[in-house]
Amino acid sequence: MTAHALIGRLFAATLCVALSGLPAGAASEPAPAASVTAPSGEWAHAVTLMGAPKYGPDFKHFDYARPDAPKGGLVRLGAQGGFDNFNSIVSGLKGDLEGGILLIYDTLMTESLDEPFTSYGLLAEAVRIAPDLSSVSYRLREGARWHDGQPVTVDDVIWSFGILKDNSPFYAAYYHNVTKAERTGEREVTFSFSETGNRELPQVIGQLRVLPKHWWTGRNAEGKARNPTETTLEIPLGSGPYRLARFDPGRSATYERVPDYWGKDLPVNAGRNNFGTLRNEYFRDSTVLVEALKGDLYDFRSENIARNWATAYDEFPAVKEGRLVKEEFPDRGTGIMQAFVFNLRKDKFKDERVRRAFNLAMNFEEMNRALFFGLYKRIDSYFFGSELASSGLPEGEEKAILESVRDKIPASVFTTPYKNPVNDGPDGVRANLREAVKLLREAGYELRGGKMVNAKTGEPLTVEFLEFQNVFERVILPFAAQLRLIGIDSTLRVIDQAQYQNRMRAFEFDITTSSWPESLSPGNEQREYWGSAAADKPGARNIAGIKDPGIDALVEKVIFAKDRPGVVAATRALDRVLLAHNFVVPQWASGVSRTLRWNRFSRPDLLPRYGGSGFPTTWWYDETLAARTGAPR
Repeated sequence: MTAHALIGRLFAATLCVALSGLPAGAASEPAPAASVTAPSGEWAHAVTLMGAPKYGPDFKHFDYARPDAPKGGLVRLGAQGGFDNFNSIVSGLKGDLEGGILLIYDTLMTESLDEPFTSYGLLAEAVRIAPDLSSVSYRLREGARWHDGQPVTVDDVIWSFGILKDNSPFYAAYYHNVTKAERTGEREVTFSFSETGNRELPQVIGQLRVLPKHWWTGRNAEGKARNPTETTLEIPLGSGPYRLARFDPGRSATYERVPDYWGKDLPVNAGRNNFGTLRNEYFRDSTVLVEALKGDLYDFRSENIARNWATAYDEFPAVKEGRLVKEEFPDRGTGIMQAFVFNLRKDKFKDERVRRAFNLAMNFEEMNRALFFGLYKRIDSYFFGSELASSGLPEGEEKAILESVRDKIPASVFTTPYKNPVNDGPDGVRANLREAVKLLREAGYELRGGKMVNAKTGEPLTVEFLEFQNVFERVILPFAAQLRLIGIDSTLRVIDQAQYQNRMRAFEFDITTSSWPESLSPGNEQREYWGSAAADKPGARNIAGIKDPGIDALVEKVIFAKDRPGVVAATRALDRVLLAHNFVVPQWASGVSRTLRWNRFSRPDLLPRYGGSGFPTTWWYDETLAARTGAPR
């Protein structure tokens, strides 16, 4: 699965959770070992990285979707913060994008949620991949059209590719090896690559979000030319199943189902997009979000705060009466790294021993007991919860890959498996703190008057934790207390979301919290996460500022792996080296998604294997349940 597709798959959970608490993490079951199907150069209805597609050219609907699901009704999703932008072209670089705006656009292909790495035609009716993986062609459906009735054209696809690559740090990295897009037929567009053998590039291009060239290059109601490189609160034109109908700036956005949506009868859409109206409601902070749910101000919440799950709802009358449902869903198909992230651009964090000392000072076991009700596990992999996580010592193909870059990576990866420190009682805590002090001394620091200072300059080692959620106070303050025991003073600064994003774009922080959800098919997005070229690009996901030739080389090994065993081996090798550098202090995760919903919705009997709850994509408004629970306001 591509990173872009993973983002789309996690949309529902992200919107409800986004910014509402500590992510719960993810787990997955091992994927079957299979070779990538060799491209034939022939037109196909689907593209896959794993064997053959599950669904043939004549399939009617995905197994996890109910094609006769009722249409209509309202669902309200909650998010923290606000928004000041509907322009997804500059997402991550300018403004706060409204969380549901991608609903108005279609992509060339769309993913099945019960297969790990397979995409089926949406705007494109067929795909053709060059046998040497040097290019991919897509043939557009003749009936695809924008909401204003104009057809979706090859020119739209070419323009969208160019404008996204030129203006989005994410897509600049994601499409780095896509050299051009050109018309090769009346409804055919071909993308050429600067390299051969990149197994994921064709599928990456299939996830291209196509934008209307005629709208973005036209004029608004006031006669002014639109600027696709600037933020806007003008309602944009789309082609997807929903259109943005109205909004209250920064507070809510309402999307309405398009009754004559051109793609409503496609097999990939059967039984999906069932709600008549989706409304995104924004709230000030995570505490308000919880109370807003209880007050029936929105419908569905992924609860990422263990304390809330354990204590905030069970005595609430609506839960006891069954009107507000608590339910856990298994997380499959994703791994995750969530962590306190160091800004490696700052001299005080350049020494790996300093970074490891911070990990030694964090008492996760006490946090889990006192704050998390024992609901979490400590993350020990950048692909935690998936078959891609490294463990033990490297063997076989993984070891061979590491040997090929031995001169660029820490020698410890061959001899010492990564382990987080364990605080098993007071003796364990003291031992870890002593080890932290030892490492800091080796790195050039010493204790003077109870303060850890640079032995040469006398400058104290201090840090600022930068966050945008007050909920982090309860986990950072105990961490800060442990740091004080080894002479490190720290502060916590909580700022609003807009300020936080601006500071992150400019890399103005010491330590912050971030997470990287990972699909079972890592690929080109790894360059954006860890690659040297992304380290100093504003808005890039390499927020730590990692610049390491060994990691760069291993990222390329992942991207150019030729089969599934090669993908697994290369990813585990990359994981092992990332861990060995101690770039982050790993946090915690769970193997389930914990949700609450007002009981006015139903779902198919079969949930998507890799889509969590599937909410709201395949659910529908249930009039009978709503009559008992009460209609949403």
